[in-house]
Amino acid sequence: MSLDLNTILKDWPHENGNIKVRKIVGLDGREKLQLRVDLGVLQMEITGRPDGQRPHNCESLLEYYQKRAVRAEAKGEAYELTPEQCAELQQEGIQYYHRYLSLFQINDFAGVVRDTQRNLDLFTFVTEHTDREELSWSLQQFRPYVLMMNTRAKASVLLGQGKFGEAASEIENGRDAIADFFQHSNFPELVSKSSEIAFLEEWLEEVKAKRPRSKLEIMQREMEAAIAKELYERAAELRDAIKVLKTQKPT
Repeated sequence: MSLDLNTILKDWPHENGNIKVRKIVGLDGREKLQLRVDLGVLQMEITGRPDGQRPHNCESLLEYYQKRAVRAEAKGEAYELTPEQCAELQQEGIQYYHRYLSLFQINDFAGVVRDTQRNLDLFTFVTEHTDREELSWSLQQFRPYVLMMNTRAKASVLLGQGKFGEAASEIENGRDAIADFFQHSNFPELVSKSSEIAFLEEWLEEVKAKRPRSKLEIMQREMEAAIAKELYERAAELRDAIKVLKTQKPT
């Protein structure tokens, strides 16, 4: 059998500026993710470590080092990562980056939440177990982007359920988390320059604009309009109806 990939690549051409992802069934009968890149195709497992490896019989290097840290701390010992271990963890994080980017393209938002949270945990773990700021920052610099993707996935799940208010709250939380990160970093001035914050704020306005108004909101808007038109009797009726609605317990 030829090992030449040209047939596969020709049938699925790369397009600049377009992220192309598909699911296929592997020879083992399990679904795989494929991401088309300019020089070929990246194939990933949908769960576990994207390359299918189990380093030290763990799902990932992160899980392995986390277990070692727990054992060390149980003995009252400090656990510190070496620069080489940090580099290995960063390389592993890139695998999960490729996968959550791919999952986002096929609207598997639960998978995106899982993988982005995993990388956020990675950033925290490295920061907690190295005294070298440059090693910590080599990963933490990506936290705003990963927080944004995590927020987008969580809010997208809620929007799919028609929960516009909860989605808006999720976007606000994500925006605030990014701002908080910058404010506690060495670069607080980046809050006003963050493309991630700008994106979430713009998306937040869109979500709020499309959110169906509740009965209470509709009545409040109608009351305001009645007052503006000096229809005070109607405004009083609406005011009383609003008071009643506010006292009713949701069923």
